[in-house]
Amino acid sequence: MGWFLIACALSAAAWAAPHPFSSQQGSSPAPSSDKKLQTRPSTPAEEEPPEEDPSLKPKEYTLNPLEAERNVTAGIFYFKKGNYRAAARRYLEATRWNPGDADAFLKLGECDEKVHDFPAAREAYSKYLALMPDAKNAVEIKKKIVKLPGAQAAK
Repeated sequence: MGWFLIACALSAAAWAAPHPFSSQQGSSPAPSSDKKLQTRPSTPAEEEPPEEDPSLKPKEYTLNPLEAERNVTAGIFYFKKGNYRAAARRYLEATRWNPGDADAFLKLGECDEKVHDFPAAREAYSKYLALMPDAKNAVEIKKKIVKLPGAQAAK
């Protein structure tokens, strides 16, 4: 208990003592130093935080075929593993990076069909057919769209 009191007394004395690097050494500062203090730029701690968290802003997509191909490759990996939701997310990301990638729309439709998201599958297949109207499998895809549940409600 005695050591605690001594430590408190020393810390209080150190707190009350003038700082050795203080600009006030027993006299008032010169008027010119007041102007310097007023015109000094604010430190980052004094600035206001931004209005919105940048991580909450929606992602902006521009045409980037390399990023789209990377997402398609990851989607193929997830599809082979049987993780169809993850594959669908990757294919969707690929279609956002490259909206003209017909293969990504076809694979997205297949994944959506596997997870029973039939309206999304129908939309993906339709975009595939819009991009590749004369594809070899166009007739097969059109039949798939007709066979999907809820096809009559969409027409």
